[in-house]
Amino acid sequence: MSIEPGAQITVHPLLPAARFPGQLSEEDFLPLAYRAMYLARIIEDHLVELYHKGYVRGTVALGRGNEATAVGIGMSLRPGKDVTSLLHRDLAAHLLLGSSPYQVFCQYLANGESPTHGREGNVHYGDPRHRRLPMISHLGKMLSLVVGGTWAARRRGEDVFGLAVIGDGGTSTGEFHESLNIASVHNVPVLFVIENNYYAFSTPISAQYRCQLLSDRSKGYGITGQSIDGTDPWLVYSTIQEMFELMRRDPAPAILECFTLRLCGHAVYDKCEYVSKEQMERWMEQDPVPNVRKLLLDRQLADEEDLTAFETAAKAEIQDIAKRALRVRRPEVPTSDWGVYASGVLPKLAPVRTKQVKNGAAVNMALDYILKTDPRAVILGLDVGRYGSAFKTCKGLWERYGGDRVIDMPLGESGILGFALGAAQVGARPVVEFQFADFSTESVTQLALNAATWYFRCGWPMPLLIRLPCGSGLTMGAFHSGEFEGLWARFPGLKVLYPATAQETFEALVAGYYDLNPCLVFEHKLLYWSKSGDIDFDGDLDAVWRPRLYTEGSELTLVAFGAMVHEALAAVSKCGRSVEIWNPFVLQPLRIEPIIDSVRKTGRLLVVQESCRAQGLGDRVIAEVCGEVMGSLRKPPAILSAPDAPVPFAPELEAAFRPNATRIEEMITALLA
Repeated sequence: MSIEPGAQITVHPLLPAARFPGQLSEEDFLPLAYRAMYLARIIEDHLVELYHKGYVRGTVALGRGNEATAVGIGMSLRPGKDVTSLLHRDLAAHLLLGSSPYQVFCQYLANGESPTHGREGNVHYGDPRHRRLPMISHLGKMLSLVVGGTWAARRRGEDVFGLAVIGDGGTSTGEFHESLNIASVHNVPVLFVIENNYYAFSTPISAQYRCQLLSDRSKGYGITGQSIDGTDPWLVYSTIQEMFELMRRDPAPAILECFTLRLCGHAVYDKCEYVSKEQMERWMEQDPVPNVRKLLLDRQLADEEDLTAFETAAKAEIQDIAKRALRVRRPEVPTSDWGVYASGVLPKLAPVRTKQVKNGAAVNMALDYILKTDPRAVILGLDVGRYGSAFKTCKGLWERYGGDRVIDMPLGESGILGFALGAAQVGARPVVEFQFADFSTESVTQLALNAATWYFRCGWPMPLLIRLPCGSGLTMGAFHSGEFEGLWARFPGLKVLYPATAQETFEALVAGYYDLNPCLVFEHKLLYWSKSGDIDFDGDLDAVWRPRLYTEGSELTLVAFGAMVHEALAAVSKCGRSVEIWNPFVLQPLRIEPIIDSVRKTGRLLVVQESCRAQGLGDRVIAEVCGEVMGSLRKPPAILSAPDAPVPFAPELEAAFRPNATRIEEMITALLA
């Protein structure tokens, strides 16, 4: 899941660099910086040409004017050791950190040898194996991953820094502040580099923020910050080196604002008409590529003949690489498996057997088992430490394993999730508890669009366990009573489990932890301390991933989730009819083959869900079943659900809102009439 510290990565032969703590002199640095800047510039020139010829897919976001900042970043970091996430205009840094020009062209051409195998476009690539985390378009969302990855590496004893890039517009996002706060609280040495090019797409900084300098925001987090000229590559490089040295002596985050340029539109289709001609002319005079070339000649650090020879050779090489990339085959179209989920050999675990355990205690036992079995495991969340979590499911873990493994996080669910995603890429195995499933909506982007797509985009696992205390029945109102299984089970790449018994709860948490994908486990709050059962876990993780059968029957197939399983059992015990009760248990990817066989046998299907009809998963279950057994149905399938409304607060209203055993019995009677 991670590489050894200091592992060597191949960098383009024209782009050698001394990495921190080594530092080049200005005289040695500038010739190398110019090579990297020039190479990035001509690669992008070729990409623009290929775009206009119709070969490049999507678009091209150019780093023209930003090369000096990107080079300062790239020549400071240690490839494969320091953790970073770069942005649209950092091609030079990608090249300095191990991305080859050939890979860049293949990526933009979306061919069969692109780093993402044609699954993701243009700038959305990286190398998570070597700690260069691939960006997503939701600005600010990658910052917390760099914080988590850096924290995880340092937890392993590595002398590692993080560098997270964000634009001036991206500093307005909540994740920017959440990430800074988490890094500050936990003393994680991440340098937040703000590339301020005066425009976020077409929005000027005057409409983006009111402070004089974005680096001033460091004061609110008790950290250092400074602003510099980002068109001076030596200034960027030497400043980063100085800030890393400060971080080495006193680990803490910092902000570096680089005033850089965007000498073109946001992307190749943007004519940049919102920038005046006079302003653009002034900026063109600050273009770092020709200016550094002139500086080399003026200071006699290179002569015209050498520079011309390098430029000629570089142009020829890049042109040859572009032609080679154009000849590459197109990506193969999958026939069935689109490669959404990572797979691997699961360990055989020690068995666990115990009698009469409440569901909440089963959660605690599973977490204790995970922490005791795997030293990589850490628990992250709100009030999970000394307090033992809101429902006391983490009680005693902080005392047994310490505050460096059972960790109270600052309030900020999206930042916590991003932190966990980054940590999962650098050797940690996080378990994240949302205080309530309702609060998981704060992290939809991180979970559904970042974690869920990670393996599809990168071909690299994202092992992560997320716990979701959910459900109504405790009179907590609309913001503390939701289930949301219908939401999370709709995103490919996530795995979703919904246990109903102590045995299932223990198994779901342990199996979800050892899976190589982001796994969500729903834990119904009403069942925590109201239901008990035996646990008999034989250590076979593969056997966990199956639907669960509670009663056999021949007249009706009843499918239920969570607390509704127990309501269904109560209803069937009273009605005296032959009903087969199933819990799919694995809601994503939905595995209901035995349920389909059951409906073939009974000819009737009833789905009972606590969620309202529009929000639950019952419609999908019915669609999947009907697609296979329509001819076997004796009656149309039915759903018994809550009304399409938020969960009410008053006990009388909530009791009427939730499906119960009486209503289930009435529905069974109607279906069997």
